[in-house]
Amino acid sequence: MKIGELAKLTGLSASRIRFYESSGLIHAVERKANGYRDYPSETVWLLEIITHAQSAGFSLDEIKHLLPVASNTWEYDELLASLKRKITEIEALLKRLEHNRAQLLVAVDSIERGMVGMSCADKPEWLFNRLREQGLTQIVPH
Repeated sequence: MKIGELAKLTGLSASRIRFYESSGLIHAVERKANGYRDYPSETVWLLEIITHAQSAGFSLDEIKHLLPVASNTWEYDELLASLKRKITEIEALLKRLEHNRAQLLVAVDSIERGMVGMSCADKPEWLFNRLREQGLTQIVPH
């Protein structure tokens, strides 16, 4: 199929498809005598895997190493290990985000309720003490 049809089926721009091809994520396709590329039908699902993996947080380099090798066989052990690793990364990110959210909620509450009438010079220390009281001053590791 031509790149325009592939773009329409996948919702990707032709330039994005060419970028994935030049990056080695999809197999390079030789041009026909008329100058058009003719992509095999499996390119559709391969592009869908790439876009879903990107939205799940995988980098293009990580995706490149997870895709089936030239013989269209998957390295299942490596794939499974990578998926589990990504889940662990997401769980750590969620923990950091929840910590950040809690800090912000305390800061907002403190600013809205407790800083009235306080001098500007005293506000940062007072706010930090509130965060400390809530156990929110420690740094959550990456």
